[in-house]
Amino acid sequence: MAKKSLGFLRSKTGIALVIVIALAAIWFFFLRPAKSTYQFVTVRRGAITEVVNVTGNVTSTKNVTLGFENAGTIAAVYYQEGASVSQGAVIAKLDTGQLEAQLAQAQANVDAEQATLANMEAGPTPQNVAVSQTAVASAEQTLKNSYASVPNAISGAYANANDAVRNQLNSFFTNAETENPQLTFQVSDSQLVNDITSERAGASYLLNAWQPQVQALGTASPSSTLDAALTTALANLASVKTFLGTALDAVVNATNMSQALSASYKTDITAALNEVNTSVGNLNTLAQNIASEKASIAQAEAALNLTLAGSTKQEIDAQKAQVEQAQANVQAIQASIENSLIVAPMSGVVTTQNAKVGEVAAAGVPMVTLITPNALEIDAYVPEVDIGKIAVNDPVAITLDAFPGETFSGKVFFVDPAETIVSGVVDYEIKVSFSKNDPRLKSGLTANLNIMT
Repeated sequence: MAKKSLGFLRSKTGIALVIVIALAAIWFFFLRPAKSTYQFVTVRRGAITEVVNVTGNVTSTKNVTLGFENAGTIAAVYYQEGASVSQGAVIAKLDTGQLEAQLAQAQANVDAEQATLANMEAGPTPQNVAVSQTAVASAEQTLKNSYASVPNAISGAYANANDAVRNQLNSFFTNAETENPQLTFQVSDSQLVNDITSERAGASYLLNAWQPQVQALGTASPSSTLDAALTTALANLASVKTFLGTALDAVVNATNMSQALSASYKTDITAALNEVNTSVGNLNTLAQNIASEKASIAQAEAALNLTLAGSTKQEIDAQKAQVEQAQANVQAIQASIENSLIVAPMSGVVTTQNAKVGEVAAAGVPMVTLITPNALEIDAYVPEVDIGKIAVNDPVAITLDAFPGETFSGKVFFVDPAETIVSGVVDYEIKVSFSKNDPRLKSGLTANLNIMT
């Protein structure tokens, strides 16, 4: 019994020992903390570098969009897309034919105004005085010639009036040259009879008084005498016309007169009126010519006086203003012609060309884009969380999708102080320059920027 109990106890002790050993092994191999290892480095003083990565595009630092300042029809296009142009080259032009014609006319006007000013400033020259004197003498001679024709014209008027009264209407009266002429036919209207007989007597008196006045006229008669004679002649002719009108009324109102006789009398009166009207027309024309020629003399004399006196300072200043105005008109037309051209403001390459010959271009509409190919930059946008880390002159490592495996260097040269909001996201524009020009670089390339801040 005692041996059996001892064996049982030994059995339990062995099991416990095995368990303890197993737990110790598990702890040693699996649960025991690993032994710490250490890496030793040398501590140095230096700058801590942080990199901001963004993507941008290569653009030209110099690019302009150009258009016509005037509206018009495009006449010529000299450079297409991809062409290189020099500063000052004309890329395209509008039709300026009408403007050029206006310019020629305006320039001619300037020349005329300047010539007038030069004459005014030079003062009266012997030639100018002689011209003005000749104009006065010519006007005076023309008037003298007109006055010389007055005696003959009045004599002709007297002859026509005398023929009308004493010959054409001779058969109308008996005792015609007396104070009491009598009608040779009957008229029912007694007042009309009194009027025509009275006017016939008056016509004889008028012609008798007028004849010696006419005979006294000559080419040597003073102009005042000739002017008065013209006035008298026109008044006398008016009286004769009144008498002839009364005679026609008497024939129309005659009683027991045959149609043949009435027609004959009317023909005589018409012939008499034609003679008188012709004389009236001649004398009126002569009187009007004399009045006009007197005005011409006055004008020529005034011009002569002005020539002798020369131009006043005020007149010269006014003419200078006329010259300046004409010159300003020329400059305005020249500006319009220049505004009809698209001129390259710098040397570069045409990247956009929308001008087509024959099309009508509107003023101010972009037509041409010009860039400088060798002056490139990269434009990129940085989120607001990173913009505070970036400053001007920060170095940049640049990789381009077009040149895999190559890295270009550059630096930040511009940070926009104002935000750019796109779809509610706040960004800030930066610009990066290349350290070296590379002829392979082109505008529009995608650039990956590693900005060391």
